[in-house]
Amino acid sequence: MKKITPYLFLIGPLAMYIVWVLFPIFHTVIVSFTRWDGMTKMRFVGLQNYVQLFRDRYFLLSFINNLKWMVGFVLLSIPLGLLFALLMDQRFPGHRVYKTLVYLPMALSFVVIGQIWSWILEPTGGVVNTFLRWIGLSNFAKSWLSDPKVVTYSLIWAALWRQIPYAMVLFLAGLQNVNRDRVEAAMVDGANALQRFWYVVLPELRPAMVVAVTVNVIDSLRAFDIVYVMTRGGPFYSSSVMANYMYIQAFHNYRMGYGAAISVIQFLVTLIFILIYVLNVMKKEEREV
Repeated sequence: MKKITPYLFLIGPLAMYIVWVLFPIFHTVIVSFTRWDGMTKMRFVGLQNYVQLFRDRYFLLSFINNLKWMVGFVLLSIPLGLLFALLMDQRFPGHRVYKTLVYLPMALSFVVIGQIWSWILEPTGGVVNTFLRWIGLSNFAKSWLSDPKVVTYSLIWAALWRQIPYAMVLFLAGLQNVNRDRVEAAMVDGANALQRFWYVVLPELRPAMVVAVTVNVIDSLRAFDIVYVMTRGGPFYSSSVMANYMYIQAFHNYRMGYGAAISVIQFLVTLIFILIYVLNVMKKEEREV
């Protein structure tokens, strides 16, 4: 009985995992092979939804926008989060206050952040355009949320306001585990600040880096709420992402099968990117060992 007891405690969590994770995934995959409006009987159509998906210019545009989100999240939030973490790891007057202020956006949901940045980027009385006009750069003032050329980048920047502090917290936690003796030894050996960071500190931040990159890739590919709040994917789907397009197709156009197919593609793309990154990290660690 003692051997079985530990496994009995797993029944509850496993049941919840099956009901709330595995079953929805399995059901979504099945629905993706059907034509269904959510009310009438499902009709099996095979791969028709997927074939139509890759001919749909708005889905392809949404997919490309998601890739832009991913590049922006990884190439901007990771380095800036690490920079803020290195600065906030120093002891200086009021450092706790500054940490709190930098971390503050993490306490807000993307819905609230979307409302705040909708006001900041408002074309006539918004903070950004008002500031640009005040310093004599009125030519750079734009309709940030209605210009198809810049709207996606405006949304990414608004989302980074919350994403950078998250990366900062992860790296701050990682910095607490850095071996200070190695840093001091490198200092005694004559290594400058950049060399100490590159050869001593950064390798020990690899676990935090893996988590930060993984979370940012997932968050970039599942972006929805801030897009829906600020632009609804407009104008003319120019700022649409896969989750937003899935929502429109499934719950506005009542094309549940088509929306499920978008969800499956989104899940597979996310899984592929995460696996590629994690496997590369594991290979590097094996070489070093």
